[in-house]
Amino acid sequence: MMQHLPILQVLLPLLGAPLAALLRGRDMAWGLALLLTGAAFLISIILFSQQQMTGETLVYDLGGWPAPIGIVYVIDAASALVLPVISGIAFVATIAARRLVEAEIDARDHALFYAAWLLTIAGMLGQVTTGDAFNIFVFLEISSLSAYALVAMGAGRDRRALPAAFNYLILGTVGATFYVIGLGLLYMLTGTLNLMDLSERLADVQSTRAAFTALAFIALGLFLKMALFPLHFWLVPAYAHAPSAVSALMAATATKVSVYVLIRLVFGVFGIDFPGLADAVGLLVLTLGIAGAFVGTLAAILETDLKKLFAQSSIAQLGYMAIGIGAMSATGLAAAFIHLFNHALMKAALFLAIGAIAAQVGRASMGTIQGAGRQIPLTMTAILVGGLALIGVPLTAGFISKLYLVRALLEQDFWLLAALTFISSALALAYVWKIIEAAWLKERPKGAPVLVETPVHYVPAWLMVIATIGFGIFASPLVDAAYAAAHVFIGGAR
Repeated sequence: MMQHLPILQVLLPLLGAPLAALLRGRDMAWGLALLLTGAAFLISIILFSQQQMTGETLVYDLGGWPAPIGIVYVIDAASALVLPVISGIAFVATIAARRLVEAEIDARDHALFYAAWLLTIAGMLGQVTTGDAFNIFVFLEISSLSAYALVAMGAGRDRRALPAAFNYLILGTVGATFYVIGLGLLYMLTGTLNLMDLSERLADVQSTRAAFTALAFIALGLFLKMALFPLHFWLVPAYAHAPSAVSALMAATATKVSVYVLIRLVFGVFGIDFPGLADAVGLLVLTLGIAGAFVGTLAAILETDLKKLFAQSSIAQLGYMAIGIGAMSATGLAAAFIHLFNHALMKAALFLAIGAIAAQVGRASMGTIQGAGRQIPLTMTAILVGGLALIGVPLTAGFISKLYLVRALLEQDFWLLAALTFISSALALAYVWKIIEAAWLKERPKGAPVLVETPVHYVPAWLMVIATIGFGIFASPLVDAAYAAAHVFIGGAR
């Protein structure tokens, strides 16, 4: 059974999706989704533990056909690190989804919701595990198409979800098209789609213009998918107007998968020695990353709607991941992996807590949380801790992320970029303070609805809060795993 775990992790939610659509009882569909996401999480933990203990790469040949003829699924140090955070957050978000979906989506659509939910999760897990470049595209489309449907399901409560889903679809399709054009060029040059085979054959043609054009198309497509500034315009409406459970899942995982795929293809296929990668592409990614860090933070400061505020902050946090990638070093890639992991925890905590408020009042804004710190202290504290982690306050996971990111920049003597990274992180204090002021320093307006919290409201968010604090205090296992993931693509000592 152990050798089949890589494919089982993807197959369970993939095959469970049509079954969920056939289930009429909303509790049955939710129960099936919870069971399958829990199983996927357990499998990912087993795979991570096995990979960490042995240090070996597990390759699963689908149908018994070995690479490069067949499609393979690969569990190495990089994929083994990303899988638990995706499946774990999917599991916790599914726990919270029962309450949130009941409040925001018509009961007749619950079965279809969980079908699309499972397809989205299966697509993300497939992108991380597959060792085939075209298979990445297939899973990318599975997760994207189902995500568009999930965002559109928010229209029952907020009609703005429809244009948000449409814009997401258009830009997502453009990104996927760029990716597949680049992939077509690579296939024309090498005659293969297996990632390992591609990296070996590309060495013979890497000096051609077609190879660099393929890199440009693939990178541009994935920049769109990961919402890297200035290609981020789809993200804020999609996160803000989607159902709360969908916002939590997407904000924590969707763009992180695209960051992982970008690393896998740019460093795993083209390689650090590819002509123009370390200088031209690295400089571009660094510039866009630091610009996104400031634009996202400043936009968040001006926001009053909490979903939009933290969606804008995601632009900044994705910028930090881009800075780690653009450093073009093992430490930079490790910092990107650390922040990918930690930011997923923070954003899951924030959007799950915001969803608990939105389920009661419709929209969570500075006005609706005024004085809420006394009525729902656990929920508001979860938002506070998530906000402090985004700043990078010590004892939170965000501090570890920023620490290694700055270390990576200083190793390359990028002193100015390190200073700008610190300044942009400090600016996040402005929007966190707005929340503190509204929730704890102001009185609840007369006539405002009374907010309540029960374990079903705050437990999912607090599971993520505990993880955020835990990885901020006990960071060594994550740091070691992140360096091991980085060394899959760039060798060298820590």
